[in-house]
Amino acid sequence: MAKQLSEILVEQGTLKEDQVKRAQLYAKQNNVPLSEAIVKFGFATEEQVTAALSKHFSVPYASKENGILVPEKEQNLQEIIPEKFARENMVIPLFIEDDELAVAVLDPTNLFLLDNIKMMSGKQVQPFIASKSQLLRVIDAFYSNKNLLEEVMNEAAKVSPEAAAASESDEDVDVSGYLDLDKISPNSSQYVKQVNAILRQAIAERTSDIHLEMFDERVSLRFRIDGSLYERTAPAKESVNAIISRIKILSKLDIAEKRLPQDGSFTIHYQNRSIEVRVSVCPAVYGEKLVLRILDKGTGDMNIDKLGFEPDQKKAFLEAANLPHGLIFLTGPTGSGKSTTLNAVLTTIRTPELNFMTLEDPVEYKLAGISQVQVKPSIGLTFAAGLRSFLRQDPDVILVGEVRDNETAEACLKAALTGHLVLSTLHTNDALGAVPRLIDMGMEPFLLASSLALVAAQRLVRILCPYCKVPHIPDPALLAQIIQEGHLNPRDKNSWTFFKSVGCPKCFGTGFMGRRAIYEVYRMTEEMRNIIYKTQDLVELKRAGERSGALNLRANGWHKVIRGLTTVDEILSITTANE
Repeated sequence: MAKQLSEILVEQGTLKEDQVKRAQLYAKQNNVPLSEAIVKFGFATEEQVTAALSKHFSVPYASKENGILVPEKEQNLQEIIPEKFARENMVIPLFIEDDELAVAVLDPTNLFLLDNIKMMSGKQVQPFIASKSQLLRVIDAFYSNKNLLEEVMNEAAKVSPEAAAASESDEDVDVSGYLDLDKISPNSSQYVKQVNAILRQAIAERTSDIHLEMFDERVSLRFRIDGSLYERTAPAKESVNAIISRIKILSKLDIAEKRLPQDGSFTIHYQNRSIEVRVSVCPAVYGEKLVLRILDKGTGDMNIDKLGFEPDQKKAFLEAANLPHGLIFLTGPTGSGKSTTLNAVLTTIRTPELNFMTLEDPVEYKLAGISQVQVKPSIGLTFAAGLRSFLRQDPDVILVGEVRDNETAEACLKAALTGHLVLSTLHTNDALGAVPRLIDMGMEPFLLASSLALVAAQRLVRILCPYCKVPHIPDPALLAQIIQEGHLNPRDKNSWTFFKSVGCPKCFGTGFMGRRAIYEVYRMTEEMRNIIYKTQDLVELKRAGERSGALNLRANGWHKVIRGLTTVDEILSITTANE
């Protein structure tokens, strides 16, 4: 179909041959349809492309403008084609007439899809063709539950607190730390409905944290999505205490304790997956503040190929991780994805012939075939104490969640020197900053030089929404900066594509969808070991790292930008020129 499309548009005079070649190159590099590449570069509008395909294949064209792309609401079409199938296959049911189901599809040549729809519905299928953006908008509008939160909050505001409290039942609160969002009773109290609506909306929007807090005159409900906080429809001030009490009951916390911070957790079952929710309640001036951390195992990806490593970085990391002994340190601020990266590395190198053990706080990912231990400082099970006991468990590979003190640093070094591979994390601004930090923690330079195998750093950058990002051209001065800092060849700039964020219903108006890591990875060379042993000069160490060919954080970020994954502004805001 791609080849036919280019021929059709060239014959119609809509495209030129050089535009086709440029669009084909982009489509191949980014693994997207040719039609999408043509629209991204502005060579033709999405409607022009769809109309051309409609004419060529003699398939009726459906759009909002001609009034065809409007599903009938009275025919229960959502039961015939479920939302999951519609989104995965880019199809929307339109109407049923004379035992024939009309559907709008992106690709009318996909006979396999049309046969599936025929089997699902038990009806003959009449295909229409529609543009991708219009299909997505109609699917969102037809199936969407995005106004659920607002509807529930507005409904709750009409109910008096006395009436809401009176509707509370034993069934509403006796959940034993487990909540099934797929089985919600319509007779539940308003407070239960509000909690359920907040959780459903948060999961739908890929939220990592929910913040609920009271101020003097208002209530704030915010969702952290891809690292940024966004305001959402908040509950009434009179409902907040009851909502927090509901969460405390789910988390098995003391609902009467409002003076001290409390931490707990509960599990949600939703859409055939289990989601852990970590709860933190903290007393504030105007009442308790509630923060929920959503750990959706269904969205976690332990595939090292999808984390964001450049090929050379991935090779260096895995080579170090397959060494029989040594130290590997990954640095970065809290929430930068260090645990995800290290767990993905362990998953990649895991083998039954080796004994893998981890010591974490907390254990976020449950990994098959690996012994994982949760530290409990209150009973004396610290990182250092746990690591000492690990050495009597005959381990081959040890993951220590974080090196926080001298005792833990010395235990890691001792384990590495006695024939174990140790992976851990540190809080430093860049990868090579780990060296002076470890020396400050009491590691002898000559021992560190001989045992350190690799140091790396990472940050998370937001990835552009593929449905609404648009190309743009950076100014010449910025382009020169990108070429210099990214160690890029200016002769390749014709193959680069820069984008900016816009915002659409698919990404809830943020312009971004998901995050990916940028890395700097330094495999220890002989020159770097000598610097650590003799002078510990950080400037010289960084120069040696550059001579080894390693990319720093900003350079890695520019590689993501020229491939159209993120924006220039995102890299400038996350990194500094010397990183």
